[in-house]
Amino acid sequence: MISVIIPAKNAADTIADCLRAILLQRYVATDYEIIVVDDGSTDQTAEIANSMRVRVIHQDNAGPAAARNVGADAAYGDILAFTDADCVPSPEWLHYITLPFQDPQVIGTKGTYRTNQSKFVPRFVQQEYEYKYRRMSRQESIDFIDTYSAAYRRKVFLENGGFESAFAVPSVEDQELSFRLARKGYRLVFAPKAVVYHQHDKGMREYIRRKLGIGYWKAFMLRWLPEKTFKDSHTPPTLRWQILFLALTLSIAALVGVFWPMGWWLIITSLLVFYITALPFLHHIRWEDPDILLITPLMLILRAGALGFGLVKGFLIPPRSHPRKYTGLSFPNRYLKRGLDIFGALLGLIIFTPVLLVAAVAIKLDSSGPVFFSQERAGENGLPFRIFKLRTMIQGAEQRVNEVLGQNSLEGPVYKIPSDPRVTRAGQFLRRWSFDEIPQLWNVLRGEMSLVGPRPEETWVVSHYNDHQRQRLAAKPGLTGPMQVGGRGELDMDERLALELDYINEYSVWLDLKIILRTIPALISGKGAF
Repeated sequence: MISVIIPAKNAADTIADCLRAILLQRYVATDYEIIVVDDGSTDQTAEIANSMRVRVIHQDNAGPAAARNVGADAAYGDILAFTDADCVPSPEWLHYITLPFQDPQVIGTKGTYRTNQSKFVPRFVQQEYEYKYRRMSRQESIDFIDTYSAAYRRKVFLENGGFESAFAVPSVEDQELSFRLARKGYRLVFAPKAVVYHQHDKGMREYIRRKLGIGYWKAFMLRWLPEKTFKDSHTPPTLRWQILFLALTLSIAALVGVFWPMGWWLIITSLLVFYITALPFLHHIRWEDPDILLITPLMLILRAGALGFGLVKGFLIPPRSHPRKYTGLSFPNRYLKRGLDIFGALLGLIIFTPVLLVAAVAIKLDSSGPVFFSQERAGENGLPFRIFKLRTMIQGAEQRVNEVLGQNSLEGPVYKIPSDPRVTRAGQFLRRWSFDEIPQLWNVLRGEMSLVGPRPEETWVVSHYNDHQRQRLAAKPGLTGPMQVGGRGELDMDERLALELDYINEYSVWLDLKIILRTIPALISGKGAF
């Protein structure tokens, strides 16, 4: 069964059209229910919804995030579909937004906006979305879902606490949830045919006000999701550059432009670079809706300015709301850690190059096959990457893994085989001293791994994780880490997880340095090295 959930506050003007469209959906493969959560309306929203014979739940005004959570708690469906009270879903919306769930690995989907408005500002807004949709359509998985057209598996939604109710107004509560789920390695996908029609911002004032709010609440969200400051699957990278160059332009104008004639050249140069970064978007508009090119230069300035001022206000005067505690590294710790990784990886590659050369000769003399071994592992947010190691097993060892899994004594979705018959003689020595891990310094330098972090697991192992175990994917896997100094291959999943979550939640650069120092006696002891 599917549950369609619609939060509504003072939506008497739009709720009937929304519900009528959902009641007339076509090609839906299963039964569905419609739940309207009345978020403290003072108009006829609830009465209209009741007259259309859908489920209506009442709550005191607490915001759309809390309203959606209330609806999810009361839902009967295994799939939760979301839209907004001011949207009119297309006749096949529910079919297309739920179709990707035929793949059991998919836990969330995102649809699209369209509009029938003819004025320039809403048409500009639509082209903003179309430009982002084109970018998302090229990605197998995404990390950004808006709730105007969205769906989730109810089990995963509830396990993760649903939407963050600290967002008391419509803002970025929808993308925050999708970012958290993507951080755990869950697969979210784009469903471009899941269309809802919407009335976009009617004028520039409304547009500016909305963008200011997005910037303000985004700053709040970045406190516990700092990695989304610079990258997500929805926002074009050029938009971040435009915010930066507009801020630079205004700063120059305020500080030196009036008193220093050369400052005007800097202002002009900065603005020129601003518009150069917008060329791909301008090209898109030229082909899709050339008439709105007339207002696009001004709209780009208003967009970057409103988002930028909203971000600054959000960082300087944050809301009083208090979010739940989430697993993950803070903004400064993430970038201090990256600096340590680059320095350590470069130093390690220089120091251990002679060891690599000797090991390469030993591997070639001991058994046939290549010196290096690469394998797909799950990185930060569960994203796959190729890990590099010195080969310690016979050729074809991966195809024979089922032959030795019966010797696995560990509990949970992990395995380590003592006296693995697939390991070569040279491999036994390399594993004993962890010399086989040296090539992973290259992974660290590339940013796929860190010097210290959770153990990098194979992707098939991660696919068996439960929701709690997926928390370890919030950090980059490490060359060494709390598991390597706390028992190595002798630890089962629960023991590893406890150590790794403590590491992530209590992270500091000093903790990394202590683990690196503790790695030396752990290597000498050889405990758990097999």
